Amino acid sequence: MRITVIGTGYVGLVSGACFARFGHTVTCVDKDAEKIAHLARGEIPIYEPGLDALVGENLAAGRLAFTTDIAAAVAGAEVIFIAVGTPASRRGDGYADLTYVYEAAAQIAPHLRGYAVIVNKSTVPVGTARQVARIAAQANPEAEFDVASNPEFLREGAAIADFQRPDRIVIGVDSPRAEEVLKAVYRPLYLIETPFVITSIETAELIKYASNAFLAAKISFINEIAALCEEVGANVQDVARGMGLDGRIGRKFLHAGPGYGGSCFPKDTRALLRIAQSCGTACRIVEAVVEVNAAQKARMARKIRTALGGDESGTTIAFLGLAFKPETDDMREAPALTIIPSLAEHGARIRAHDPRAMDEARKLLPDIAYCADPYDAVSGADAAVLLTEWNEYRAMDLGRIKTLLRAPVFVDLRNVYSPAAMAALGFRYFSVGRPPAGA
Repeated sequence: MRITVIGTGYVGLVSGACFARFGHTVTCVDKDAEKIAHLARGEIPIYEPGLDALVGENLAAGRLAFTTDIAAAVAGAEVIFIAVGTPASRRGDGYADLTYVYEAAAQIAPHLRGYAVIVNKSTVPVGTARQVARIAAQANPEAEFDVASNPEFLREGAAIADFQRPDRIVIGVDSPRAEEVLKAVYRPLYLIETPFVITSIETAELIKYASNAFLAAKISFINEIAALCEEVGANVQDVARGMGLDGRIGRKFLHAGPGYGGSCFPKDTRALLRIAQSCGTACRIVEAVVEVNAAQKARMARKIRTALGGDESGTTIAFLGLAFKPETDDMREAPALTIIPSLAEHGARIRAHDPRAMDEARKLLPDIAYCADPYDAVSGADAAVLLTEWNEYRAMDLGRIKTLLRAPVFVDLRNVYSPAAMAALGFRYFSVGRPPAGA
């Protein structure tokens, strides 16, 4: 099939490359000419494992192309995916900013030739697809099209695998014809018996927000349990395992840590609250999830302060990891952006390392020292803080780390290491929701 993807951000680029892998002819459109020029040469602006090879493979095969010419890309396309950004509104009210979605709808419609399905791939509030249909119809009253919702569920760092072997495909349509077109787009996934959830458009739009809010709730819940574990002497990892083995609960997202971040959970939980409020409906659990997550980041800063004896002024703290999760360079809403400034404002000097995110971090945290490797970061520091659980931090030479530190203080906000093993090495070791060695 001939597919056009509007937007070459994370979702658009991954989706376009994966649709091309399915055998479709895909054109990705963006108004950023410099970005398109780089992509046409196979140069990827984001870090996502395997994406550079996938784009290169499909460029070479002629199944994938990049352009700024929306008219040429849309004319003759059977399916047009809108995959532009929906950032939080600049008003600060939590609503998603749909400016780019509506601009895309207005720009697509005049160039439609024959029947096409316009698909919202971006995460959008309930009712957005109806607005897209209205805008497109106004821009081209003669156009023959349907609008659908097809939310994405990609995990940064595992997006290609998630796209090619998803838990489910959600398709929101109100037309049998549009349903058949989208089933044809995803036909390769029928072969591996992927579940398809065919719903109304409004239901599909809400599934995305509800899914992310529920996963965020699991994270906030286990972080509250971790705080309780520290008070009563329990081990949050054992609690999580005991819970997660119950098939009704599941083990995923029950990992205590510094709080969730990234491009989805913070934005989508806040947007869901605004949707509910606009409908006069309470979402008190989601409200608590957002509040707990903010409190968890502040609690982690206090934990580091406690590890330093109650006063970080004049100390040097080494942070290992800056991205909100491993296998990405994404710094959006990363716990580092809350924790590091709160310590620096009280006089701490910050040294940091991240395998992929330092270029992005420099834009947001310009006043800290960036180091070549974790050993450089901890050299002469009063404490090491493991903030992102990159694999290379799991295999560090801890004896060397201890030697390089000015004081053997190690704060593990991802519970990567064993308290007993760290104590045996002579560290004063602090983790999240676990008793110290010997307790």
